[in-house]
Amino acid sequence: MSIEEIQNEIIDEFSMFEDWEERYQYMIDLGKDLPLIDDQYKTDSNIIKGCQSKVWVHAEMKDDKIQFTADSDAIITKGIIAILIRAFSNQHPKDIIDADTDFIDKIGLKEHLSPTRANGLVSMIKQLKMYAIAYQTQLN
Repeated sequence: MSIEEIQNEIIDEFSMFEDWEERYQYMIDLGKDLPLIDDQYKTDSNIIKGCQSKVWVHAEMKDDKIQFTADSDAIITKGIIAILIRAFSNQHPKDIIDADTDFIDKIGLKEHLSPTRANGLVSMIKQLKMYAIAYQTQLN
């Protein structure tokens, strides 16, 4: 499934909810289902800078695709990274680099986050794309 198809699926899922209370609950549930990062990767070098809470992300290449795992010490933040990992994990680095992230705006996420969480969201996206750039460089 392409990144765009996954993003459209996420948009459809969020559109089913009446209000943001239900959407937050859905994000919390997504966070609970997030494939957790192995404890050995919960290091300072894997912490995303710019997040109010701690968010660890680890990336590995398998079969020319990047697989992400993550965790956070905050439940909403864990839901946010779960959405991003769902969209970008198991994708080719170039596809991640080229991917649009306007699905975040389409589900209304950024406008319903506090300014510090919104900054954290931007930092998470930036970090996932940085991993993709690093792996893409290795492939060239």
